[in-house]
Amino acid sequence: MSEPTHETPRTEPAARLRPVLDRIVSYKPGGAVRSPDGRSYPLASNESPYEPPPAVVKAIGEAALGVHRYPDDAATELIAEISRHLGVAEDAVAVGCGSVGICQMLLEAVAEPGAEVMYAWRSFEAYPLLTALSGATSVQIPLRDGVHDLAAMADALTERTRLVFVCNPNNPTGTAVHRAELAAFLDRVPADCLVVLDEAYREYVRDERVPDGLTLLAGRPNVLVLRTFSKAYGLAGLRVGYAVGDPALIAGVRKAHLPFSVNGVALAAALAALGSEAELMARVETTVQERGRVRTALIEQGYTVPAGEANFLWLELGDRSAAFAAACAAAGVAVRAFADDGVRVSIGSPTENDAFLTAAAAFTVRHG
Repeated sequence: MSEPTHETPRTEPAARLRPVLDRIVSYKPGGAVRSPDGRSYPLASNESPYEPPPAVVKAIGEAALGVHRYPDDAATELIAEISRHLGVAEDAVAVGCGSVGICQMLLEAVAEPGAEVMYAWRSFEAYPLLTALSGATSVQIPLRDGVHDLAAMADALTERTRLVFVCNPNNPTGTAVHRAELAAFLDRVPADCLVVLDEAYREYVRDERVPDGLTLLAGRPNVLVLRTFSKAYGLAGLRVGYAVGDPALIAGVRKAHLPFSVNGVALAAALAALGSEAELMARVETTVQERGRVRTALIEQGYTVPAGEANFLWLELGDRSAAFAAACAAAGVAVRAFADDGVRVSIGSPTENDAFLTAAAAFTVRHG
């Protein structure tokens, strides 16, 4: 008797999948690269280059002992601490699986076939993917001089516009809009259209003209602020984000939450990270200083680099973007090329940044 086989025959899918999947390009995270001599510098994904503080590591270890139980789906302790930390009501906060997870929750709450979701382009790569999956239609408004063109976005609003993403600072360009223009834009948005201020990189902002989105919420129940623990708080691998907004809006958003999508280890780590904020914000300041140093060096090398307010920089390389990324990869430096638009490079440790600057200088010698 022959041995049974468990190989799955390669056939066309038997189940009917949604046609929209044929038009979606899957999200591609920054991959690891390595130089011929084994060096690897991960500067493609806007991660913190630092390991978690001891208190966070301790909290992770203790929480790991409880992974046989479901986590607190209401994130009670974390929401209470975020509430205290920001000075907002607990019912004004929702927690999700990273800020991108909350983006998905928001789209599930407001989007449907025939609805429009507006955002600048180029901006966060997840917006078009999540919008397409929601059944809504993307409306992309080109950046103007590398910055959100809020006037054009306001002009493009229609009765079908259900949600507008404003990524501030913008990913991948790092540019940010200022208070006056943002407030003027918000005043033009209809009251029944949700505006999401995506502030994943808020902690790295040093330009005082760039507003804290929380200060724009009063009197605007259709505005919501997104934040994350992935960047400044160094928990990219655990996926915790949160939203702050009008309690009625937050109550609706919570209904779209996937049960238990924020695990217990992540909840404990985020809580400990808030308790270690002084140490973490000192690291953020180091990154900000490195951001300035790297940008100055790149400009001296002849690159066009807009002033950035995040933990990365944007190189306007056009059709040289892929070649630049390949040259960096050959030196063991992972960066992100975006078609023929440009290259985003994360700010890492001084050693990682020096490796990148060396690769960038070598590229100018070879390619001008």
